[in-house]
Amino acid sequence: MIMKKPLFLALIISFFFFFIISNVDSQSPASDSCSSDPLTLQTPLPFNTSALHCVSVWAPQGFILRYAQAESNLWNFVLSAPNTNAYIAIGFSPDGNMVGSRAVVGWVAGDGIPNIKKYHLGGQSPNQVIIEPSEKVELRLGNLSSVVTQSNRIYMAFQVISDTTPTPRLLYAVGPAGRLPSGTNLQLSEHDNRISTTINYATGVFENNKHKPVTSLRKAHGILNMFGWAILLSIGAMVARYMRKWDPLWFYCHASIQTLGFLLGLIGIICGLVLEKRLTGASVGKHKGLGITVLVLGCLQVMAVLARPDKEAKLRKYWNWYHFGVGRLLIFLAAINVFYGIHLGKAGSGWNAGFAAFLIIVFILTVIFELKICFKK
Repeated sequence: MIMKKPLFLALIISFFFFFIISNVDSQSPASDSCSSDPLTLQTPLPFNTSALHCVSVWAPQGFILRYAQAESNLWNFVLSAPNTNAYIAIGFSPDGNMVGSRAVVGWVAGDGIPNIKKYHLGGQSPNQVIIEPSEKVELRLGNLSSVVTQSNRIYMAFQVISDTTPTPRLLYAVGPAGRLPSGTNLQLSEHDNRISTTINYATGVFENNKHKPVTSLRKAHGILNMFGWAILLSIGAMVARYMRKWDPLWFYCHASIQTLGFLLGLIGIICGLVLEKRLTGASVGKHKGLGITVLVLGCLQVMAVLARPDKEAKLRKYWNWYHFGVGRLLIFLAAINVFYGIHLGKAGSGWNAGFAAFLIIVFILTVIFELKICFKK
């Protein structure tokens, strides 16, 4: 019995070390790190990978980016990530946002055939993410590209042709496991996770774009204009039309609501002008023109209030017609521009539905109050 105890302990320790070693062996091939550079794979990549900069750009998802400037107008990139039977993607964005960027997407199909495609991210819904030719000017891809899998990781290698340094605002995404691009258009499923970063190509230093000033400014622009020009001015107009029996309370409520609406709308338009300068390649000419028209009409209303004639004056009737007509035109154009802005900003159907619901409620109340006025006459 005395001899059996050391033997038993030896067996336990041997089993423990065997478990640890086998566990490490089973995990280490699936890992990749910049310390293992230069990158060497069983299946060679189409270009030299010995001098690539290496950055762990998305540690929680295991994304590693390697890159280098191969020629004066040619950049080599290799993106690696765990192979979860999903696509991996890197987006080149002009402003750090997904919409408007170009993405290089790689995956290995169920039959083992590797795929790499370039997509234009025209919106947030899958049908707005479409394949575009690799030679498209916004992001021109080189002739050498490949997708390789090894040790439970996927490696996507591609080239970018650019006379200048590629945009430093890079997006990374991973698709849902088991849902690879399909159909004749190779449509992408919505990503399972994504991140927005900014990288310094010279130093390899990068940062996560946790705060998105452009996105915040876009939301502020939309919300301020919606509440200012479309919602508050509509409520103020209804107060002036249907609350006159509570004189002079209706006037003070009307003036206060319209003043607040004008100020919010003015700030919203200023946000829009600042936003236009920060966005690259944004086509907002019609939206901007409608917004300026609404602002001019608002300023005319303010000047009309300052020049309002007395109730007994002969011009008061014509002034009322003018004030009523310009005000309704302002609200009408503002509502149209809000819908147009939601469309341009790809804000989604929820914003359209919410604003449409408000307009329907206003319309129903207007019909009810107008019928009451008609019956009283």
